[in-house]
Amino acid sequence: MTRQGLRYWLALNLALILLVAPGLAKDKKKDPDQIGNRDVGRGVNFYSIEKEIALGKRLAQEIERQAKLIDDPVITEYVNRVGQNLVRNSDVKIPVTIKVIDSDEVNAFALPGGFFYVNSGLILKADTEAELAAVMAHELAHIAARHGTRQATRAELINLASIPLIFMGGWTGYGVRQGASVLIPISFLKFSRAFEEEADLLGLQYMYKAGYDPTAFVDFFEKLLAAEKRKPGTMAKIFSSHPPTGSRIKFIQKNIDEILEEKPEYIVTTSEFNKVKARLEAMANVRRPEKQEEPGKPTLKRRGSGRVDSEGNEEPQKPDEEERPKLKRRL
Repeated sequence: MTRQGLRYWLALNLALILLVAPGLAKDKKKDPDQIGNRDVGRGVNFYSIEKEIALGKRLAQEIERQAKLIDDPVITEYVNRVGQNLVRNSDVKIPVTIKVIDSDEVNAFALPGGFFYVNSGLILKADTEAELAAVMAHELAHIAARHGTRQATRAELINLASIPLIFMGGWTGYGVRQGASVLIPISFLKFSRAFEEEADLLGLQYMYKAGYDPTAFVDFFEKLLAAEKRKPGTMAKIFSSHPPTGSRIKFIQKNIDEILEEKPEYIVTTSEFNKVKARLEAMANVRRPEKQEEPGKPTLKRRGSGRVDSEGNEEPQKPDEEERPKLKRRL
């Protein structure tokens, strides 16, 4: 191997070490008492905080050009207040902007730099405020751990590390390159799933510190798992890159048992959550078009008045006769 080839080979190995190293020490991330005093976003990252925020702002502008945002002040103020309470009890070190998207899809997502969106479908699917807080806390964990730009950095490192394989030459070099082209996507998927697991771990602690019942995290994912079993493909597309929901439930329950001390009381839900959910349900009903009659489906008719005209046709019942209760004297 030439000196240039050796140098590129060392660069490849260094890149792989940098990719793996951040996942080797996670003990501090399992201590809820350290929330706010730990750097959960540490790791190889080509983006400074300033660049990350600028990137997130550009992506947010693109999202908002395409998505329909809900501007109802009662709904937006409530969702923002729940989110900002979680932010105060998290490792997030940048301002977070939270908006609600008018979408039936059960989902929420965080962009790099603190831009966070909650779908109205998620609020409607949740049965309690704690379930809503669980999903929001998970997404805030992505912001705190800077998963967006760290994942982008890993993708760039993988691409850079694969370039030296071209210069190795011969059948051996070609074979390594072919092998790498198979292994790289698998490794990329593995790291992505590791980030999702980390977000579950951190998000669980954030909702717990904010006072919510952590078992709501389990309750919500069990609900999604049951829905997926009844009708495959009902989950949001974003869940396809996450670990299997059954595995996530076991992981979350294990951490509830091992790292969270039981509290005498928790927040489960509030009257405000019920009010906001009712407003969204009312908005959904207003938007929902009237159902068209399906061909071949039986139709219902109102009964006539029972009277016939001079030609023998039954007279239609008058509106006031339909609505007015009929009284009969007892003999």
